[in-house]
Amino acid sequence: MYHTYLIKYGEIGIKGNNRHVFEDALAKQIRLKLQHIRGEFQIRKERGRVYVECGGDWDEEETIDALTHIFGIVGICPVHTYELGDISALRKDIVEYMNKEHPSSSQSFKVKARRVNKEYYLQSMEIDAELGEAILEACPSMRVDVHNPDILLELEIRDRIYVYSKVIRGPGGMPVGSNGSAMLCLSGGIDSPVAGWMIAKRGVKIDAVYFHAPPYTSERAKQKVVDLAKKVAAYAGPIRLHVVNFTDIQLAIYDTCPHEELTVIMRRYMMRIAEHFANKDQDLAIITGESIGQVASQTMQSLITTNAVVSLPVYRPLVGFDKSEIVEIAKKIDTYETSILPYEDCCTIFVARHPVTKPVLEIIERSEAKLKGQIEELVETAIRTTETFTCK
Repeated sequence: MYHTYLIKYGEIGIKGNNRHVFEDALAKQIRLKLQHIRGEFQIRKERGRVYVECGGDWDEEETIDALTHIFGIVGICPVHTYELGDISALRKDIVEYMNKEHPSSSQSFKVKARRVNKEYYLQSMEIDAELGEAILEACPSMRVDVHNPDILLELEIRDRIYVYSKVIRGPGGMPVGSNGSAMLCLSGGIDSPVAGWMIAKRGVKIDAVYFHAPPYTSERAKQKVVDLAKKVAAYAGPIRLHVVNFTDIQLAIYDTCPHEELTVIMRRYMMRIAEHFANKDQDLAIITGESIGQVASQTMQSLITTNAVVSLPVYRPLVGFDKSEIVEIAKKIDTYETSILPYEDCCTIFVARHPVTKPVLEIIERSEAKLKGQIEELVETAIRTTETFTCK
């Protein structure tokens, strides 16, 4: 069992003078994630590297699973550590390492040393040559390939010698919380959880709002959305979920406005309420799972019409995605099977048979004007009676 993991990050490394800010954000996310895992963990930063040192009664599988759900990490390297010493001792250590990690191997390999500690008496290329020779002598079935090796054996010469040859892939992106926060319009469908995951991957903390329509939608439909929020929170951290009772607003729209405009007008009121909670939570934007042309309410004209009621920017990370591409990501992040459970949400219950696909803003606003005098109180009631959960 390994006791140390070298955490590799991607974009953080090109942040220049601000890199330490992002490194600190990444270390914070690692601490938060590992505090729920059995064991004792120390997160240590050292000259462009982050290390996780494990102790106590810790679980290797749980630890790796937790690390693979942290945005900002591109690779998790299980590390063997050795004391600084002369090259003859290191040659023996490396042969022992290869026999343990790659027994009876006939694969190609390359040694790549990085001498961070400039006081070590050999240069990086000298270390590569010495250790490559030792491996070939001990494992004659192996061969060197400096261009495309099967095994890349990496060493970092620091206060100790860190050796690794395996990299477990992380999700990449930026540490959550390093780029502000946004309000996700979360439904029980496939798209919106993926949209939230994609924005969180860029370092954005996620809040969420869900529009519930009892008795037309069941408690199971609400629980489905809570479950989806928890699955996104596995990557994005705790999500504050606002559950809005939207039934009376939908009924008023249904009774007053042209039925072909129901979906557009309904979504405009959802955006208004989403912006209310975004402002309350100090979020900087609204996120939706819309993709151009996927359904009638997602044409260019419909998106312009729904955008018109809010002043916050609306981010649509899936705007150019095909459905198959969205489904692929949903399966990867484990939201797909939950999303396809047969519990309808309010968006699918109150849908027109022949919805308008090219709404005109002035016409929609005239239809909405008929709601004045009743809709304001319904919106206030919906906001006042909203339930808020923390999903993690």
